[in-house]
Amino acid sequence: MSAALSVLNRTFGYPQFRGPQQAIVEHVIAGGDALVLMPTGGGKSLCYQIPAIVRQQQGQGLAIVVSPLIALMHDQVGALHEAGVEAAFLNSTLDWQQTQEVEQRLRTGAITLLYAAPERVNTPRFLALLDALYQQGGLGLFAIDEAHCVSQWGHDFRPEYRALSVLHERYPAVPRIALTATADALTRADIIERLQLQEARLFVSSFDRPNIRYTIAEKGKDVTGQLLRFIKEEHAGDAGVVYCQSRKRVEELATVLANAGIAALPYHAGLPAELRQAHQNRFLREDGIVMVATIAFGMGIDKPDVRFVGHVDMPKNIEGYYQETGRAGRDGLAAHAWMAYGLSDVVNQRRMIDESPAADEFKQALRGKLEALLALAEATDCRRVRLLAYFDEASTPCGNCDNCLHPPEVWDATDCARKLLSTIYRIQQASGLNFGTQHTLDVLRGKSTDKIVQHGHDKLSTFGMGPEFSELQLRAVLRQLLATGAVGLHKVQLDNGHSFDTLCLTDASRAVLRGEQPVRLRASVAAPAGPRERRQRRPAASLPPVAEGLDQAALARFINLKAWRAEVAREHGLPAYVIFHDATLAAIAQQQPHTLADLQGISGMGAKKLQAYGAEVLRVCS
Repeated sequence: MSAALSVLNRTFGYPQFRGPQQAIVEHVIAGGDALVLMPTGGGKSLCYQIPAIVRQQQGQGLAIVVSPLIALMHDQVGALHEAGVEAAFLNSTLDWQQTQEVEQRLRTGAITLLYAAPERVNTPRFLALLDALYQQGGLGLFAIDEAHCVSQWGHDFRPEYRALSVLHERYPAVPRIALTATADALTRADIIERLQLQEARLFVSSFDRPNIRYTIAEKGKDVTGQLLRFIKEEHAGDAGVVYCQSRKRVEELATVLANAGIAALPYHAGLPAELRQAHQNRFLREDGIVMVATIAFGMGIDKPDVRFVGHVDMPKNIEGYYQETGRAGRDGLAAHAWMAYGLSDVVNQRRMIDESPAADEFKQALRGKLEALLALAEATDCRRVRLLAYFDEASTPCGNCDNCLHPPEVWDATDCARKLLSTIYRIQQASGLNFGTQHTLDVLRGKSTDKIVQHGHDKLSTFGMGPEFSELQLRAVLRQLLATGAVGLHKVQLDNGHSFDTLCLTDASRAVLRGEQPVRLRASVAAPAGPRERRQRRPAASLPPVAEGLDQAALARFINLKAWRAEVAREHGLPAYVIFHDATLAAIAQQQPHTLADLQGISGMGAKKLQAYGAEVLRVCS
């Protein structure tokens, strides 16, 4: 048995590697650099934890893990301690004495993995510590987690990550492994360049998460109502995350959900740190909590039983969407990704891009990413095929997204698009001014509002040209035109300091006006929140899906094991899944063990956990 497989079996309790894990682990143990692209829930952490353990056993020193979040450091170090691995972190939660104690343990070789944020890694004090370790041969590996943060093209760019190139320049003999769950070709190239990984071996796993069902709905007038129906009809009592763009919206929506009987909590950077931590702890350690959050929440959250992720606002790009939806169903069981989007989302995103002080090249890349996301939202074919194609992965229709389950009708919106563009042009030509969305739609549909009459827009040749189109249809077409750049935004500043966006033509308008650029859209608007074929509801206090196949006696053991695990987790100050995953408890309950030997070989039952908890598990099961 190889050293890597032995660590996987004895330390972590897993019988075999998954997918490319073994190839990655053996490459890094041998001293090779690696860039690993693996979906959330694919087992990325083992790809550096096992090499760290093996390389230290071989006398090659400890591993430094660059991690962006304190919560992630805490949980991963706690999980390693449970598995019997010496790990520690250096971050702002430690006082000076605790920091010195960790540094002393580093110098004596008592730590296998040390977690630190990029900001700390780049400090002179920390680099001096690494210098000393390197000179003594005590540095065995650098692991750079969430490596997409290094790229300006990524969705979570953090400038501190760029300085990590110093690791290769200063410690060239130490292998590096960079890992991320999301990176398109542009982001991958940037990661390789910024971290100087030109000689690294690239490992790209499938981005497919077949257990996740993708549903994307057009926003109706009451998106909160759409979300409520989705949660109550599809995921009552389930743990979930709902993403919003603004802090204000987070708090409003969390209140609405709570008033509707859903255990919902808000999370955003504007809340006091103590409250954010308390809410995160509840989400991680209690069942059935729904976290309503900005994208500040989620990176590094390892909770395996999140059954759904919702978006009431459209993300900025597909990488962000994929990363956020990937937080559902990490346990491999059925999960759901639901998103509602509307014209206002596209307008807001385009405005943020256009008003950015970034270079034109960067803005153009961001517009392309927004256009790709809107194409996914407007798609009439398989969502999964489109999503995977963005990451250069070919696939076939999944049969498990809203479009596969309920194929939408399609209509040719080219004529409608041309009429919209003509209306924008005629309004500007007649007034010398640009006007906003509602005014433009009213002109096209022939509504004689006071504003239209005041400006004489009821005399335009395009007035009343499109009465056959509903406002929802027109907004869908305008959404597409904005995303593709065929319609631009022009900001008008008012004397009172407020401003608003108006519509204008662009160079890209010509192809649509001439009929050279067809526009085809899904016919359905304000689609229902979720698939019409709904899964059978489970009551709020129901068991996780992994236990649904257990017989009555095994079910009783499972319930008792969960109660025991909750007590242990509280004592250790850790999420329950760090002690044992639900799948491990279900396997124990099914096995009905009578001896410690009966527990050996159960997935997730490593040697340290067998020693620490074996007798108690047998007692609970008796």
